[in-house]
Amino acid sequence: MDGKIKSISIIYGSDSGATEEIAKTIGRKLNVKNNLIKEVSRCNSEDFTKYNIIILGVSTWYIGDLQNDWDDYFAEFEKINFEGVNICIFGLGDQYGYSYNYVDGIGILAEVIISNGGKVFGYWPNKGYEFDESRGIAANGMFYGLALDEDNQPELSQKRIEDWVVKIKDELGI
Repeated sequence: MDGKIKSISIIYGSDSGATEEIAKTIGRKLNVKNNLIKEVSRCNSEDFTKYNIIILGVSTWYIGDLQNDWDDYFAEFEKINFEGVNICIFGLGDQYGYSYNYVDGIGILAEVIISNGGKVFGYWPNKGYEFDESRGIAANGMFYGLALDEDNQPELSQKRIEDWVVKIKDELGI
């Protein structure tokens, strides 16, 4: 990873509390201070640029919609200059009920980050999932970030989180 790690911030949106809980779990595993784990509804554009490492948490609702707080903030998010910022993303979705939109939120955010000069890391393999289409799949055939399905595969979430955190630490050199 380029540059020195200042600190890691986690920004998430959560309607049901599942994304919030996973954000806090990831934060504990990475020793992220509680005051650096924030709901996107309480953020401004500076929160996305004052750290050089940011983890975003987003769930996908209905037919490829962003979680409500992310949806409300999205117009502002699209204006942020992400140059020099390294971002990884985790997302929740329902791969069976919405197999044509599974974790689209990951891709929606990643596309903006990349087009606005940021670097996405923490790509995740798509093996072990059953879905038809996803905006969350990058050109390399992997998810832009960690994909979780708390509706259909909750028993796999903790292991996936642990493995992803190891991957992130390795990519960050920490």
